[in-house]
Amino acid sequence: MKYFMIAGEASGDLHGANLVRAIRQQDTAAEVRAWGGDMMSSAGAVVLKHYRELAFMGFAEVVLNLRTILRNIKTCKSQIIDYQPDALILVDYPGFNLRIAKWAKARGIKVFYYVSPQIWAWHTSRVHGIIATTNRVFAILPFEPDFYKSFGYEVSFLGHPLLDVVENLPEQPQFRTQNDLDEHRPIVALLPGSRRQEVSNMLAIMLKVADKRPDYQFVVAGAPALPIEFYQDTLQPHPNVKFVTGQTYALLQHAAAAFVTSGTATLETALFNVPQVVCYKANPISYAIARRVVKVPYISLVNLIANKTIVTELIQNDLTPDRLLSEFDRITSPDCAENMRNAYQQLRSKLGNSGVADRVATEIMERLRNG
Repeated sequence: MKYFMIAGEASGDLHGANLVRAIRQQDTAAEVRAWGGDMMSSAGAVVLKHYRELAFMGFAEVVLNLRTILRNIKTCKSQIIDYQPDALILVDYPGFNLRIAKWAKARGIKVFYYVSPQIWAWHTSRVHGIIATTNRVFAILPFEPDFYKSFGYEVSFLGHPLLDVVENLPEQPQFRTQNDLDEHRPIVALLPGSRRQEVSNMLAIMLKVADKRPDYQFVVAGAPALPIEFYQDTLQPHPNVKFVTGQTYALLQHAAAAFVTSGTATLETALFNVPQVVCYKANPISYAIARRVVKVPYISLVNLIANKTIVTELIQNDLTPDRLLSEFDRITSPDCAENMRNAYQQLRSKLGNSGVADRVATEIMERLRNG
């Protein structure tokens, strides 16, 4: 069978790649074309457009790039028509994918949504449109089935795909030596985001804390979609701060603490049992709009899934070097670090079991066979 998959950012590329592998393992004749990234390409998909050309963060940025977005939608539709897939699989990225879903379903294409959009956070009325324009939604957060059920809809919850990523990751004991890191000083991971706007807003603040704690070594995880040159000007005044790219999980395996921009990375950090502070600072206009429409009490997946505060969230004006330094000292104290790790274990038990991509692939193919 033929599959067309759309992922618009790094996390979608990761989960999409695992699903591509699972599909190709169960359907040996599978052909997969995609909008995605390097990981999906390595998994066997023919990537027609890279997600680095698609990632626009925030309301203001979307408006400023609306012409490009509309052109991308037109191109994507044309490619789907030419390919005539048996299934269209959408991975998160709702602003773009929901438009494609409505268009594709009206043309009789079977549409599957993997990594349900976080509509429970804002614009909950979109739930009706999602169900109407998809053949099946695959939720990845444990509270999402109840959210859909409250509107009278059923979705599949087969576990969170990050469990597969973390459990299948080999140990990388040479990480310190390969990156010229001190064998004795503890490592602090800096995860400032995956988009240019995020990194620009967050990294400079994180680095001010790094300068004040020389007994730790701070390591920046570069985003795969951003060139190394993008980071150089910001890092140049901080020669003691290391930079790695393509090694985020190896970094988290060795980290004693982390500063993390809100998003999937907060949950990844928790699954590696690393104490963290969550950081978020957006374009002021985008943030002002978000405050009016977002309906959840937390911005990090860790706190949302736990439904309580496990990790501190420093948002917008609260994200200052002084506040971040104070929180860093708190989470690196032995008692606080142990309490946070214990809370992470309870969180993990809510996420299901590994083998998520295999189960999703199986259900997609069963629904395709059964019409």
